[in-house]
Amino acid sequence: MLPHHGRFPYSPWTARARESWPFGRKLAVYLGVNLEHFAFGEGLGAELAPGGPQPDVLNYAWREYGNRVGGFRLVQLLDELNLPATVLLNSAMYHHAPELVAAHRARGDEMAGHGRTNSERQSTLPEAEEARLIAESTAEIVQHEGKAPRGWLSPWIAESRVTPDLLVEAGYTYSLNWCMDDQPVWKTTRAGRLLSIPYPQEANDIPAIAARKDGAKQFADIIVDDFHERLRQTQDGVPQVMGIALHPYIVGQPYRMRALREALAVIAARRDEVWITTAGGIYDHCLTWPEGSIV
Repeated sequence: MLPHHGRFPYSPWTARARESWPFGRKLAVYLGVNLEHFAFGEGLGAELAPGGPQPDVLNYAWREYGNRVGGFRLVQLLDELNLPATVLLNSAMYHHAPELVAAHRARGDEMAGHGRTNSERQSTLPEAEEARLIAESTAEIVQHEGKAPRGWLSPWIAESRVTPDLLVEAGYTYSLNWCMDDQPVWKTTRAGRLLSIPYPQEANDIPAIAARKDGAKQFADIIVDDFHERLRQTQDGVPQVMGIALHPYIVGQPYRMRALREALAVIAARRDEVWITTAGGIYDHCLTWPEGSIV
């Protein structure tokens, strides 16, 4: 047998229960807004163009645009369309760009853990150091928000073999790290179960724009086509989750924002047919489903 993670069993789509989201809806849609800070002159970071020797000013400054400008434009867009968001938050943002975090707080957006900074990966750390990373990030959110986050997305979606265990031990109830399904899946850990909520790697501006070099309109088309196809697929009665992953330094660029506005407006116009929510809202509703409805 091949090595296996041992966290959840295989389950074919055709065997899923016909549950519903609130109001009898079959499609849940959430936006994951990544607020990230990066070290200057070292560490990891997405690239607009191939980076040169450090300090890589071109790519560092491109990423910083999101915290200074693009993030606030994205907040305006979400307000315009009356769309909630789950903020995937580097805890370093409280010290680097507190005004941007406050803008999302004022909207009532959900705050989820996203490590300390996106200049590091937790998967390369010894267990004790990874636990400290999770604890430090969590403590910052508790200090500033007055409550603990329930969800976690690892920086660079990097997991060690014990990350799910450490998350549950730190009080987390759901994770966005795995993209293997269109429904939430319960994962087994040494400290109890952890709900894996689908997080997109296709309707995600980093793989689409930074990696595949898709244009702004191509990315907008991905969102719209994904949405329409899921609406069609849910006619089988099986509920789905559609996530949209956004990074302000990418979609906050004006020409990309224009295309994104058009795509999100398509979804907002169908709010009477779908459930537009947060990742935390999805977790809460999953708890109301009968035991065994989630594989």
